[in-house]
Amino acid sequence: MAPSAPALAQPLAASGFAGAFLAAREAGFNNDFAGSLPYLERMLALEPDSPHLLESLTIGYLALGRHDEAAAHGARLHAVMPRSYAASLALLADAFARQDFARALELGEGAGQTHPLVDGLALAWGHLGQGSMTEALAAFDTVATQDGMLAFAQYCRALALALVGDAEGAVAALEDEDSNVLGSLSRRGLIAYAQLLGQIERFDEAVVLLDDAFGPVTTDSQITRMRAAYAEGRALPFDLIANPAQGMAEVFVVMASAMRTAQNSHDALLYARAAEWVNPALHDTRLLIGQLFEEMEQPEQAAAVYAQIPEDDVFGMAAAMGRAQTLAALDDLEGAIAVLEALVRQHPQSAASVQVLGDFLRRDNRHEEAIEAYDRGFVLMEEAGLEPDWRAFFSRAVSHERLGQWPEAEADFRAALEIEPDQPTVLNYLGYSLVERQEKLEEALEMIERAVAGEPDSGYIVDSLAWALFRLGRYDEALAPMERAVELLPTDPILNDHLGDVYWAVGRYREAQFQWRRAISYGPHDDLDLDRVRRKLEVGLDQVLRDEGAPPLHGER
Repeated sequence: MAPSAPALAQPLAASGFAGAFLAAREAGFNNDFAGSLPYLERMLALEPDSPHLLESLTIGYLALGRHDEAAAHGARLHAVMPRSYAASLALLADAFARQDFARALELGEGAGQTHPLVDGLALAWGHLGQGSMTEALAAFDTVATQDGMLAFAQYCRALALALVGDAEGAVAALEDEDSNVLGSLSRRGLIAYAQLLGQIERFDEAVVLLDDAFGPVTTDSQITRMRAAYAEGRALPFDLIANPAQGMAEVFVVMASAMRTAQNSHDALLYARAAEWVNPALHDTRLLIGQLFEEMEQPEQAAAVYAQIPEDDVFGMAAAMGRAQTLAALDDLEGAIAVLEALVRQHPQSAASVQVLGDFLRRDNRHEEAIEAYDRGFVLMEEAGLEPDWRAFFSRAVSHERLGQWPEAEADFRAALEIEPDQPTVLNYLGYSLVERQEKLEEALEMIERAVAGEPDSGYIVDSLAWALFRLGRYDEALAPMERAVELLPTDPILNDHLGDVYWAVGRYREAQFQWRRAISYGPHDDLDLDRVRRKLEVGLDQVLRDEGAPPLHGER
């Protein structure tokens, strides 16, 4: 399989380009493909036949979707390392993108070792591209004998039959009980199946399939158009793929999904880029590429990919939301909100888009605007006959709480718990808020204990438990969970401040001062009053409480 990231062998550092080597390696470790390429090219000029450099460059250019450079470096790599995975994948994608089926067959039959499934199906689609259905079907049969590959090989057979106009044979292949293809169809597979059912005039079944898979009410214009046609008894063309090359793109898509499921983000990215290379219309794959870049903490690359998905595409809304998330990661919250406001204008009936806008307004502390967005989301959900989930109530509750609108906040928190009674985040937030307000402390403690049971390794939730015990005056009991919370989140200023207060409460004054100093060093924080912490260091917690008109924890010291 592919290396985890652009990687270099240690001996190259002695080439005289130690600085370039170190810079390229650092960029590679950070998944910064773009940052690594100039340094790799500099070293390649010195060692033009280095398989390690050529492999790193091929992977980097493929990961960035720079097809010409990936193909050129892949060809050079193939010449010096014929069995290179990276070279095989880049050259195979290039051959199918150019519909050079002879070259694709040569690669599939030759020394390349992309993957047994990929190489085998490349032969099948390559034969079909050259007009040989018999050899293509034989190649599909060969792949079907590989462990766990029967269903996908049969799916590809169905697509090939559909491509040559044999809709009945394609449906028979999909419905073959021995291979259980229907149990593993993706969105694209379901669309293909519905189109083929329409082709053989099984219209009622096509409508039921679409309703079951996508719901009777959907914003997906393609599904809406298909459903209307089949409800009227009209067949639509089979257009999931238009040629054998696009059939091979489906193979790359499935491999990308499989690699992502296996948490192999780098291989998933390379396969997704190969699919996009062969079939640029695969916007769902482009969406996956953006998500993978987000997971690799490369928001600039993710934003660029999301921007390539047309606004009016079925995946345009998801892409806009992804772009907003990447802009926020780049500290451009204003730009993220602008993207979402445009999305809401474009999709005024979308509850999801207005809900996400509310979330970003809340992150920007624009709580009144956030509540307006959330309120609009509830109206849209009601109009669409949709039931809000707990997150809708929870999000609005947080903004109400931040604005000091406690009755409204508490009502929304409790509405969220009616939907999801054991939801740790809601239990923790409501319980902690009640503790801070010195209200219903026993109920608050019970809520937080349930939250801890649900997420025992959450530092914030464990902190809430300790703080509730502290507020109840059960200082000795608060100590262990408070220390545990700081172990889980050692650099959080709020938790360190709380631990200082608990230490003070149990008479460990030096340790309390140490924790307060740590809290200051890890600050600032929106919810931490640093001046109050400094005052505690000067005069102690008891005096601070007296100054605030509250009873001290201890008598005079």
